Amino acid sequence: MSKGYTVKPLSFTRKMVIASIRGNKKNAIHCLSEINVDLPLSYRNELKDKDGNKLSFTAYLVKCLAKVLAEFPEMNSFISRGKQIILDDVIISVLIERNIDGDSTPEPLAIKAAQNKTLTEISNEIRSAERSSENLGDLSGSSWIRFIPSFLARTFIRIADQNIKMALKYGKVAITSVGMFSENASWFIPHGTATVLLTVGGIHEKRELDEFGNMVSHKYLKLTASFDHELIDGAPAARFMNALESEISSGQAFLED
Repeated sequence: MSKGYTVKPLSFTRKMVIASIRGNKKNAIHCLSEINVDLPLSYRNELKDKDGNKLSFTAYLVKCLAKVLAEFPEMNSFISRGKQIILDDVIISVLIERNIDGDSTPEPLAIKAAQNKTLTEISNEIRSAERSSENLGDLSGSSWIRFIPSFLARTFIRIADQNIKMALKYGKVAITSVGMFSENASWFIPHGTATVLLTVGGIHEKRELDEFGNMVSHKYLKLTASFDHELIDGAPAARFMNALESEISSGQAFLED
Protein backbone atom coordinates (compact mmCIF):
# COMPACT_ATOMS: atom_id res chain seq x y z
CA MET A 1 0.00 0.00 0.00
CA SER A 2 1.36 3.42 -0.94
CA LYS A 3 2.39 5.75 1.90
CA GLY A 4 1.24 8.75 -0.13
CA TYR A 5 4.72 10.20 -0.43
CA THR A 6 8.19 9.42 -1.77
CA VAL A 7 11.46 9.69 0.16
CA LYS A 8 14.47 10.95 -1.82
CA PRO A 9 17.85 11.24 -0.03
CA LEU A 10 19.58 14.60 -0.36
CA SER A 11 22.70 14.40 -2.52
CA PHE A 12 26.05 15.70 -1.31
CA THR A 13 25.93 18.68 -3.66
CA ARG A 14 22.41 19.60 -2.50
CA LYS A 15 23.58 19.47 1.13
CA MET A 16 26.43 21.84 0.27
CA VAL A 17 24.01 24.26 -1.38
CA ILE A 18 21.84 24.15 1.76
CA ALA A 19 24.91 24.73 3.94
CA SER A 20 25.86 27.70 1.80
CA ILE A 21 22.40 29.23 2.17
CA ARG A 22 22.12 28.64 5.92
CA GLY A 23 25.71 29.71 6.53
CA ASN A 24 25.30 32.99 4.65
CA LYS A 25 24.91 35.70 7.29
CA LYS A 26 25.73 38.64 5.03
CA ASN A 27 23.46 41.62 4.66
CA ALA A 28 23.09 42.46 1.00
CA ILE A 29 21.66 45.43 -0.83
CA HIS A 30 20.07 44.75 -4.20
CA CYS A 31 19.64 46.82 -7.34
CA LEU A 32 17.05 45.74 -9.92
CA SER A 33 17.98 47.10 -13.31
CA GLU A 34 16.50 47.04 -16.81
CA ILE A 35 19.13 47.64 -19.51
CA ASN A 36 18.62 48.32 -23.21
CA VAL A 37 20.64 45.65 -25.05
CA ASP A 38 19.72 46.47 -28.65
CA LEU A 39 23.32 47.29 -29.61
CA PRO A 40 25.12 44.33 -27.97
CA LEU A 41 22.59 41.86 -29.38
CA SER A 42 22.98 43.37 -32.83
CA TYR A 43 26.79 43.15 -32.65
CA ARG A 44 26.57 39.59 -31.30
CA ASN A 45 24.52 38.51 -34.33
CA GLU A 46 27.30 39.79 -36.60
CA LEU A 47 30.22 38.19 -34.75
CA LYS A 48 30.96 34.47 -34.43
CA ASP A 49 33.72 32.41 -32.86
CA LYS A 50 36.13 30.16 -34.77
CA ASP A 51 33.53 27.36 -34.83
CA GLY A 52 30.90 29.62 -36.37
CA ASN A 53 28.89 30.00 -33.15
CA LYS A 54 27.65 33.22 -31.65
CA LEU A 55 29.74 34.47 -28.75
CA SER A 56 28.31 33.75 -25.30
CA PHE A 57 26.18 36.61 -23.97
CA THR A 58 27.16 35.58 -20.45
CA ALA A 59 30.79 36.04 -21.53
CA TYR A 60 29.88 39.52 -22.73
CA LEU A 61 28.48 40.37 -19.30
CA VAL A 62 31.64 38.95 -17.67
CA LYS A 63 33.78 41.17 -19.89
CA CYS A 64 31.67 44.26 -19.12
CA LEU A 65 31.79 43.52 -15.39
CA ALA A 66 35.57 43.02 -15.49
CA LYS A 67 36.09 46.36 -17.25
CA VAL A 68 34.00 48.23 -14.69
CA LEU A 69 35.56 46.43 -11.71
CA ALA A 70 38.96 47.64 -12.92
CA GLU A 71 37.60 51.17 -12.41
CA PHE A 72 36.15 50.33 -8.96
CA PRO A 73 38.88 48.15 -7.36
CA GLU A 74 37.36 48.25 -3.86
CA MET A 75 34.39 46.30 -5.19
CA ASN A 76 36.85 43.49 -5.93
CA SER A 77 37.52 42.81 -2.27
CA PHE A 78 36.37 40.98 0.85
CA ILE A 79 36.83 40.97 4.62
CA SER A 80 39.30 38.60 6.26
CA ARG A 81 40.23 38.72 9.95
CA GLY A 82 38.86 42.20 10.36
CA LYS A 83 40.70 43.68 7.35
CA GLN A 84 39.66 44.51 3.80
CA ILE A 85 41.54 42.44 1.22
CA ILE A 86 41.59 43.98 -2.27
CA LEU A 87 42.49 41.54 -5.04
CA ASP A 88 44.97 42.63 -7.73
CA ASP A 89 43.31 40.65 -10.54
CA VAL A 90 39.64 40.57 -11.41
CA ILE A 91 38.49 36.98 -10.84
CA ILE A 92 34.85 36.34 -11.72
CA SER A 93 33.06 33.11 -10.88
CA VAL A 94 30.45 32.09 -13.44
CA LEU A 95 27.95 29.60 -12.08
CA ILE A 96 27.58 26.72 -14.53
CA GLU A 97 24.66 24.30 -14.14
CA ARG A 98 26.02 20.76 -13.93
CA ASN A 99 24.47 17.34 -13.34
CA ILE A 100 26.41 15.71 -10.50
CA ASP A 101 25.29 12.37 -9.09
CA GLY A 102 21.89 12.89 -10.71
CA ASP A 103 21.41 16.29 -9.08
CA SER A 104 21.32 19.59 -11.00
CA THR A 105 23.77 21.85 -9.18
CA PRO A 106 25.53 25.15 -9.93
CA GLU A 107 29.33 24.92 -9.99
CA PRO A 108 31.67 27.91 -10.10
CA LEU A 109 33.94 28.43 -13.10
CA ALA A 110 36.59 31.00 -12.20
CA ILE A 111 37.50 33.39 -15.01
CA LYS A 112 40.91 34.56 -13.80
CA ALA A 113 42.50 37.88 -14.77
CA ALA A 114 39.26 38.65 -16.59
CA GLN A 115 40.32 42.26 -17.10
CA ASN A 116 43.09 41.05 -19.46
CA LYS A 117 41.07 38.52 -21.49
CA THR A 118 39.21 39.09 -24.72
CA LEU A 119 35.53 38.38 -25.08
CA THR A 120 36.32 35.39 -27.31
CA GLU A 121 38.69 33.92 -24.71
CA ILE A 122 36.06 34.24 -21.97
CA SER A 123 33.38 32.79 -24.24
CA ASN A 124 35.58 29.79 -25.07
CA GLU A 125 36.23 29.12 -21.37
CA ILE A 126 32.51 29.12 -20.57
CA ARG A 127 31.55 26.95 -23.55
CA SER A 128 34.34 24.49 -22.76
CA ALA A 129 33.16 24.19 -19.14
CA GLU A 130 29.55 23.65 -20.22
CA ARG A 131 30.60 20.76 -22.47
CA SER A 132 33.03 19.21 -19.99
CA SER A 133 32.09 16.20 -17.88
CA GLU A 134 34.80 16.96 -15.33
CA ASN A 135 34.22 18.64 -11.98
CA LEU A 136 34.81 22.38 -12.01
CA GLY A 137 35.08 23.08 -8.31
CA ASP A 138 36.97 21.58 -5.40
CA LEU A 139 33.76 20.87 -3.49
CA SER A 140 32.49 18.38 -6.04
CA GLY A 141 35.90 16.88 -6.68
CA SER A 142 37.06 16.27 -3.10
CA SER A 143 35.88 13.06 -1.50
CA TRP A 144 36.88 14.01 2.07
CA ILE A 145 34.41 16.86 2.28
CA ARG A 146 31.52 14.49 1.75
CA PHE A 147 32.01 13.17 5.30
CA ILE A 148 31.58 16.57 6.98
CA PRO A 149 28.34 16.63 9.04
CA SER A 150 25.76 19.20 7.91
CA PHE A 151 26.21 21.46 10.95
CA LEU A 152 30.00 21.59 10.34
CA ALA A 153 29.50 22.23 6.62
CA ARG A 154 28.01 25.64 7.45
CA THR A 155 31.10 26.47 9.51
CA PHE A 156 33.30 25.33 6.63
CA ILE A 157 31.45 27.67 4.25
CA ARG A 158 31.92 30.64 6.61
CA ILE A 159 35.65 29.93 7.02
CA ALA A 160 36.14 29.47 3.27
CA ASP A 161 34.38 32.80 2.65
CA GLN A 162 37.19 34.64 4.48
CA ASN A 163 40.05 32.50 3.19
CA ILE A 164 42.53 34.39 0.97
CA LYS A 165 43.59 31.28 -0.98
CA MET A 166 39.96 30.53 -1.85
CA ALA A 167 39.47 34.15 -2.93
CA LEU A 168 42.51 33.96 -5.19
CA LYS A 169 41.10 30.78 -6.72
CA TYR A 170 37.44 31.73 -7.19
CA GLY A 171 37.34 35.49 -6.67
CA LYS A 172 34.76 37.47 -4.70
CA VAL A 173 32.61 38.50 -7.66
CA ALA A 174 30.13 36.17 -9.37
CA ILE A 175 27.58 35.97 -12.17
CA THR A 176 24.67 33.57 -12.36
CA SER A 177 22.45 33.38 -15.44
CA VAL A 178 19.54 31.64 -13.74
CA GLY A 179 17.04 33.90 -15.50
CA MET A 180 18.13 32.65 -18.91
CA PHE A 181 16.11 29.49 -18.19
CA SER A 182 12.92 31.46 -17.54
CA GLU A 183 10.37 31.83 -20.31
CA ASN A 184 9.25 35.13 -18.81
CA ALA A 185 11.30 38.29 -18.30
CA SER A 186 11.82 38.23 -14.54
CA TRP A 187 14.17 39.55 -11.91
CA PHE A 188 15.64 37.06 -9.44
CA ILE A 189 16.83 37.93 -5.92
CA PRO A 190 19.78 35.64 -5.14
CA HIS A 191 21.68 34.53 -2.08
CA GLY A 192 25.44 34.21 -1.98
CA THR A 193 28.67 35.16 -0.26
CA ALA A 194 30.15 37.21 -3.12
CA THR A 195 30.94 40.88 -2.55
CA VAL A 196 29.29 41.64 -5.90
CA LEU A 197 26.84 39.19 -7.44
CA LEU A 198 25.07 39.70 -10.77
CA THR A 199 21.94 37.63 -11.35
CA VAL A 200 20.95 37.69 -15.00
CA GLY A 201 17.24 37.61 -15.74
CA GLY A 202 15.49 37.27 -19.05
CA ILE A 203 15.54 39.54 -22.09
CA HIS A 204 12.20 40.91 -23.22
CA GLU A 205 10.95 43.19 -25.96
CA LYS A 206 9.16 46.40 -25.11
CA ARG A 207 7.32 48.71 -27.49
CA GLU A 208 7.83 52.42 -26.88
CA LEU A 209 7.30 55.77 -28.56
CA ASP A 210 10.45 57.32 -30.00
CA GLU A 211 11.23 61.05 -30.12
CA PHE A 212 9.25 61.37 -33.36
CA GLY A 213 6.14 59.72 -31.95
CA ASN A 214 6.67 56.41 -33.78
CA MET A 215 6.14 53.06 -32.04
CA VAL A 216 9.42 51.13 -31.92
CA SER A 217 10.60 47.94 -30.22
CA HIS A 218 13.59 47.68 -27.89
CA LYS A 219 15.07 44.71 -26.06
CA TYR A 220 15.77 44.97 -22.34
CA LEU A 221 17.79 42.77 -20.01
CA LYS A 222 16.57 42.19 -16.47
CA LEU A 223 19.57 42.33 -14.14
CA THR A 224 19.87 42.13 -10.35
CA ALA A 225 23.09 43.35 -8.75
CA SER A 226 23.69 42.40 -5.12
CA PHE A 227 26.34 44.01 -2.93
CA ASP A 228 27.79 43.03 0.45
CA HIS A 229 26.63 45.94 2.60
CA GLU A 230 29.49 45.39 5.07
CA LEU A 231 31.84 46.72 2.38
CA ILE A 232 29.68 48.63 -0.08
CA ASP A 233 27.25 51.43 0.70
CA GLY A 234 24.38 52.67 -1.43
CA ALA A 235 26.11 55.63 -3.11
CA PRO A 236 29.18 53.66 -4.34
CA ALA A 237 26.85 50.86 -5.48
CA ALA A 238 24.78 53.38 -7.47
CA ARG A 239 27.88 54.84 -9.16
CA PHE A 240 29.08 51.33 -9.97
CA MET A 241 25.72 50.44 -11.49
CA ASN A 242 25.67 53.62 -13.61
CA ALA A 243 29.02 52.60 -15.11
CA LEU A 244 28.01 48.95 -15.55
CA GLU A 245 24.67 49.74 -17.20
CA SER A 246 26.39 52.14 -19.60
CA GLU A 247 29.05 49.55 -20.47
CA ILE A 248 26.52 46.77 -21.08
CA SER A 249 24.21 48.87 -23.25
CA SER A 250 27.10 50.23 -25.36
CA GLY A 251 28.10 46.87 -26.88
CA GLN A 252 31.68 48.14 -26.83
CA ALA A 253 33.19 44.82 -25.75
CA PHE A 254 31.94 43.20 -28.98
CA LEU A 255 33.56 45.94 -31.05
CA GLU A 256 36.87 45.60 -29.18
CA ASP A 257 36.91 41.86 -29.79
